[in-house]
Amino acid sequence: MHIAIAGGGLGGLTLARILHRHGIGAAVYEREAGRAARGQGGLLDLHPESGQKALDDAGLTAEFRSEARPEGEEHRILDPAGRTLVHHLPRPGSFAGRPEIDRGVLRDLLLDALPEETVSWSRRLVAAAPRPGGGYELTFDGGHRAGCDVLIGAEGARSVVRPLLTGTTLAPVGTLVELTIGDPDARHPELAELVGPGNLWCVGECRILAAQRLGDSIRVGVSLPADDRDPDVYRDKRALLELFDGWSPRLTALLEPGDNPPTVRRIETMPADPGWTHRPGVTLIGDAAHLMPPVGEGANQAMLDAAELAAALIADPASAIRTYEEAMFTRIRPIAERSARIQAMMLSPTAADDLVRFFTPAAERGRPETPAVAR
Repeated sequence: MHIAIAGGGLGGLTLARILHRHGIGAAVYEREAGRAARGQGGLLDLHPESGQKALDDAGLTAEFRSEARPEGEEHRILDPAGRTLVHHLPRPGSFAGRPEIDRGVLRDLLLDALPEETVSWSRRLVAAAPRPGGGYELTFDGGHRAGCDVLIGAEGARSVVRPLLTGTTLAPVGTLVELTIGDPDARHPELAELVGPGNLWCVGECRILAAQRLGDSIRVGVSLPADDRDPDVYRDKRALLELFDGWSPRLTALLEPGDNPPTVRRIETMPADPGWTHRPGVTLIGDAAHLMPPVGEGANQAMLDAAELAAALIADPASAIRTYEEAMFTRIRPIAERSARIQAMMLSPTAADDLVRFFTPAAERGRPETPAVAR
């Protein structure tokens, strides 16, 4: 049985690693030219029941703990005047919650745990078609071709494998603008102190100015609702600053020193119910299967997809895909629905009040003198 995994992100690599650990080979086809071809994004908080479970199945718990930053769980929510609304402080050194890890570091852990020949780089899938005798024929940019018995689409939002199973369309739900501040401790110590070791959210009406501490940089993000405006307008920092007119200069200073021009992308999602009619020999994991808003579940669910599909393939290859899909459909729907509600809440006119209620246990509500709460 030749297994092909389209996409070398966290889901695809987790699947390949768990299969390899059980003596089952898989070929991973990745469109990027190499592991260092581009930045992989910010920190991820890995959840015990999903991302961390998948890493345990992959035999990489010790490696994860050596690289993760429990202190990165610190999370503050401020209003536009800079007043603290919520302050979550993790237990020092504890891995009991959702410790953060740099996405690129996590990807490297998975790559290092695979034979070098597992991943074929510069292989952007452009077409996938069933073969008359079973299996699938894959065509890559540049004309390279490969065949497989089982095809796993793990190549994200613009999956080429997905149309083999479903005609679902993507819907815009927001706009994200990002900047990076390099070496903040030396160059911008006041911003390093403002952000702290974890996450900062500055919440206004229908907009969030957020910052996240990476190892030697700060990642700044502006989240906005989807509208008809051309998102490229926000590549101009002046347009960004106008969005936050009247906010504390201490907060808007995060938008000033970025090392790169602002990058802009639409945030899109799929319907909460990803169900499709089963088709032998092909399935989807991660964003290819169930694209959700970026509120903390995407990478975790992709890795759990990988772990559950791997377990099914190891137990009974003949029924594996059907077994995996039935369980995944049931698991994902409430998570996708909850993620959509959180996304809408975060960009609503009443977001600040809603987030305080969301993050504050009922017993603590009405006690403004106790701003530190548990997530």
